[in-house]
Amino acid sequence: MTDLPVTVRTRLVEPADLLTLIPREAAPMSWVHEGDGLVGWDVAATTTVRGPERFARAQRWWARFCEAAHIDDEVMAPGTGPVAFASFSFDADDESVITVPGTIVGRRDGKAWITTITPHRPDPLPTPHGGRLHEPHPDGEHYRRLVAHAVDEIAAGVFDKVVLARGVRLTGEVDVHRTLHRLADKYSDCWTFSVHGLIGATPELLVRRTGEQVMSRVLAGTVPRMPDDHESGQLATAMVASDKAREEHAYAVTSVAQALGTHCTDLDVPDEPSVLRLANVQHLATDVHAMLVDETSVVAIAAALHPTAAVCGTPTERAMQYILSREELDRGRYAGPVGWFDANGDGEFGIALRCGQIADDHTSIELLAGCGIVAGSDPDSEFEESESKLAAMRWALDDD
Repeated sequence: MTDLPVTVRTRLVEPADLLTLIPREAAPMSWVHEGDGLVGWDVAATTTVRGPERFARAQRWWARFCEAAHIDDEVMAPGTGPVAFASFSFDADDESVITVPGTIVGRRDGKAWITTITPHRPDPLPTPHGGRLHEPHPDGEHYRRLVAHAVDEIAAGVFDKVVLARGVRLTGEVDVHRTLHRLADKYSDCWTFSVHGLIGATPELLVRRTGEQVMSRVLAGTVPRMPDDHESGQLATAMVASDKAREEHAYAVTSVAQALGTHCTDLDVPDEPSVLRLANVQHLATDVHAMLVDETSVVAIAAALHPTAAVCGTPTERAMQYILSREELDRGRYAGPVGWFDANGDGEFGIALRCGQIADDHTSIELLAGCGIVAGSDPDSEFEESESKLAAMRWALDDD
């Protein structure tokens, strides 16, 4: 954090396409959904945190930043004034990153604003030299064996569900701006995000806090979406009727409702899931709404929710132990909370899914995807599901 006095100034502006406003030479920060959201560039302040208390450490750092800042906010709405973008790690031992952009542009419900934070420094993005990304042929044997072993452990009563991920590394340089535009255009019903080299488009909203109102979107259970609407409808109907998919979804909904119950009342949890149709897949979805009973910030609520059964399993501790000992994958910030928060405790965090982590030297990107494993899981089917989840990022990165 800079020792110089920090000035934060927010003013209304004319609405525009958010991603087009980011300078081509700047490393972009993004949280965009159906045209609304926030984008940022340059760096006014940044920090990294680790450990089980990483969410609390981030909140304390943010409180100090806001207390020391002179804030001139003419808009006074969620996402105005000082805003931090954050990407938290899945596991406590990995690094989480919080960054305050020097310039932030927001848009919501036809209203737009710009926030400038000074002093700040430019954070230039390395210029891609062109050329295609190269991916080795996917080898699913390790993943299939891992799924089969997990099913045996479930049968033995070790846990009820575990979410297992796999990674695919593509070598070559990534055009971040182009990738974000492609994701936002094709997957506008997802949240297109970019925070410190982690880029993607997630369909899952971990938590949104707007004053007293709290909302979480739970996704678990996946089938492909086909070009033929009739065929897609048949797959969706089969998913809704599937005991395996409904069991996987129920675990995820229960874990979210229990976590929200520690800070909220008036929980509204639908009895039946709906079908969320995205460009390439379909999910069982449940939107959980609640009312906050205290001043808990969105960061603290995210801490209470993470990790949900949708990205870890049930019971949480046993599933996490299995993931860390058996998965043979460093998840980093994949499947962790990613999003933004403001000085009033409002904000939005998604779960970092359908994403890739760009290497520090910008010579490769690792794509990650995971599947929920329950008693009825089949290794071949789970591998194919992981392939369908990787398809969004593969397409967005493709030069064709």
